[in-house]
Amino acid sequence: MFQSASALRVLGRTGGAIGALALIASAAPPAVADGPLAGVVLGGIAPIDGVEPGGTVRVPVSFTDTGTEALGKVWLTYTLSHGLAHPEPAELPSDCAYSTIPAGDEEPDRTEVICEFDQTVRPGVVYAPTGQPAFPVRASALYEVIEVKAETAGHPYPGDNFSREVPGTAPAVELAEQPDATPAPAGSAKNGRWDEADVPVTAVNAADFKVTGARLQGGVGDTVPLTVGFADAGPAWVQRRDRADAARIVVRMPAGTTVARTDPYCRRTGSGAYLCGVDFSWVGEGYERSYTFRLRIDKAVPGARGSIGLTGAARPFDTDAGNDKAAIRLDVTGGAGSSGGGTAGTGAGTVLPLAGAAAVAVALAAGAVLVARRRANGR
Repeated sequence: MFQSASALRVLGRTGGAIGALALIASAAPPAVADGPLAGVVLGGIAPIDGVEPGGTVRVPVSFTDTGTEALGKVWLTYTLSHGLAHPEPAELPSDCAYSTIPAGDEEPDRTEVICEFDQTVRPGVVYAPTGQPAFPVRASALYEVIEVKAETAGHPYPGDNFSREVPGTAPAVELAEQPDATPAPAGSAKNGRWDEADVPVTAVNAADFKVTGARLQGGVGDTVPLTVGFADAGPAWVQRRDRADAARIVVRMPAGTTVARTDPYCRRTGSGAYLCGVDFSWVGEGYERSYTFRLRIDKAVPGARGSIGLTGAARPFDTDAGNDKAAIRLDVTGGAGSSGGGTAGTGAGTVLPLAGAAAVAVALAAGAVLVARRRANGR
């Protein structure tokens, strides 16, 4: 019933050639259509809140064929975000299969469950599966999304690099008419042979964003490395639904220093202040990133210190504010003072005493010679 993953990969690799042939074929007279567009429309699905890590979540999916003729086959696809998992084969109906898709193209990893219903669907009637798959909620779940899609044009293609499809072994389910449900109006379809909806799923969980400071040491005129860090200590991963930066960090440098080199993930926003980001709009549980600068110590400022701290949008999921900010301490060696002063850098403190001693020695030698000459003249 399910096409093999290898066959779908071949289809994906040959997509360019197929597209070229389609352009050539478009110049020919149109072929006879195989029937009117189906006009599939999904029923409304409310956001799902309060799910517990370790539990499961089900999505109440229903749809209507708003076309004029019956359908012979329908596919329902559930695309699960990182914090949700596929059911084990023994708990997945045999007319469904799952595959996993690794992270790529700035998108986190995800799972797809595709169910194929090989039965007649009458127009103007609401249908729903007799059993909805139960998706496990992972320990990392927080702000999740289940994308639901109903299709009639053919087996869905999960995307690049997806794993082999694994069919379920539990008893098959079927589509059943829902006589008490209100069907979508005729002609209300937007996409013809398919319709989709994103269902937000919010878990009862937390993620601990934290930063790490540093302690520097060097003399006036030295250039020293500075490394500070950010991490998501979990247990949840975080992807903001507005696709904004998952985290924003501000780094303020200690007084008396100049940044000689900036980390590529940071940009200067003011005098001694830098705004830093993360790789994507999401961070996985256990994510870590370091930010490295090079600082030139221009002068010694007693008690000078900088900081690293979280900034940006509110973080209601992070209940530990104690590690949201950390200090950057600077210890200047070689004594206090401004650049070029004191005994650091020039060596003047050593040269001057030596010069004075040499002058005294020369004066004493000259005096001794003069005394010797006077004694000689007195004889």
